[in-house]
Amino acid sequence: MKITAIYPGTFDPVTRGHIDVASRAAKMFDRVVLAVAASPGKKPHFDLQQRSALAEQVFADYDNIEITSFKGLMVDFADQIGATVIVRGLRAVSDFDYEVQLANLNRQLNSGVETVFVAAASQYTFVSSSMVREISALGGDVSPFVDPLVEQALKR
Repeated sequence: MKITAIYPGTFDPVTRGHIDVASRAAKMFDRVVLAVAASPGKKPHFDLQQRSALAEQVFADYDNIEITSFKGLMVDFADQIGATVIVRGLRAVSDFDYEVQLANLNRQLNSGVETVFVAAASQYTFVSSSMVREISALGGDVSPFVDPLVEQALKR
């Protein structure tokens, strides 16, 4: 049985932490769909098309990671693509509380999809997209936290 996992997020922008979680998920599951959420309420820096395009470029060398975008409920989208697993990255204990609540909510909405937590590698536990955007906006060096393609996009 082939298992499809969905790794949803805003990915604004995709960070080395996201790459770490996605690449490790790709070793566990046959197919990983990195699902870029529209998330208009978050007022993303990059629009949906830009975020998806950056993710496509960053993950171009991964055979079993696909990039797509979606709007609406993630569990509905998971059904559409045949995903039975939701991958969520955890950076710190503070993430755990929120993520468990989200996993329980998703289970109520769709009992056919299980959530799997992947602990971020220690060097990425403090990296978030919002921090990367702020560092970049203030002229700081984001190269340790993002792929060079993302760094260039932030500079533009």
